[in-house]
Amino acid sequence: MNRRVVWLAILAAVLAVAVAPLFGPEPLRYDALRAGDEAEWNILLQFRVSRTLLAAMAGASLALAGAVFQALLRNSLATPYTMGVSSGAALGAVVAISWDLPFLWLAAVGGAIATLAAVLGLASRERTLTPHALILAGVSVASICSALITVLHSFAGFSKSFSIVAWLIGGVEAVSFESLGYYAAAVIPVWVLLVKQAPAWNLLAFGDVWAATRGVPVRRLTLMGYLAGSWLAAMTVSFTGPIGFIGLLIPHLVRETSGADHRTLLPASLAAGAAFLTVCDAFGRTVLAPSDLPAGVVTALLGGPGLIWILHREQSQGEM
Repeated sequence: MNRRVVWLAILAAVLAVAVAPLFGPEPLRYDALRAGDEAEWNILLQFRVSRTLLAAMAGASLALAGAVFQALLRNSLATPYTMGVSSGAALGAVVAISWDLPFLWLAAVGGAIATLAAVLGLASRERTLTPHALILAGVSVASICSALITVLHSFAGFSKSFSIVAWLIGGVEAVSFESLGYYAAAVIPVWVLLVKQAPAWNLLAFGDVWAATRGVPVRRLTLMGYLAGSWLAAMTVSFTGPIGFIGLLIPHLVRETSGADHRTLLPASLAAGAAFLTVCDAFGRTVLAPSDLPAGVVTALLGGPGLIWILHREQSQGEM
């Protein structure tokens, strides 16, 4: 385990969360804060701090889920959305927007869970789950969900169409601290569960048979990993929309730095994902102020070149 990489990632996350609330479309009035101005403190706490905390937890969840799916599927291109969770959540949200249903986040979670159940049902054969079957089932179900989203979008009015597009782009918005508490309660125990299983993920990387001969409960661990990673993705998408590239890019960057030891990869990806999305969100709400550039756009603009750099680096080292 490379503790230095883990602590550097944690330090980056702490610094990002501490500094990000200071950035926004308008500078904070520090004299008003010192004087106890209620409006200025409300801007800092209710808008910037809550948004920063949501970005940090969402980035951490997506990066950790991406690292776990890459381990389980033994595919470096796997993401938190490989099993169609993002498309299912998006379909649930689009249905809620189109039909004016309350609790959009609940509809998104319901859509994600229904999609996950469909994928697991299609991929299961004689009580076994194979990476190949899961990827095919995930792609198939995601395609169906995307088609249904297109149909609903085509019949939506102008205002609903705008809301649908905005949600599908993905972004971080200010939420109540009560909602943050619910989100934290839903994802943090899953973080702990997945990171504690890091030694088992290392054994599983060598194959199911190898892991089983060393006492790893392969089927239970595999199913737990799929469910836990999908749960993180579903809960995150329900709050932020489908923000891309974090679950794909961050584990790659950490792996380039520290190797494939999951005792380092999982906690470092968790912290690095938190730092990355926090910085992207702070950049997005500042660079074109007073306009707000969605975090999903920023992660895409940075993620594409980042993956090209990784590809070039691996080719130059003769690893591909």
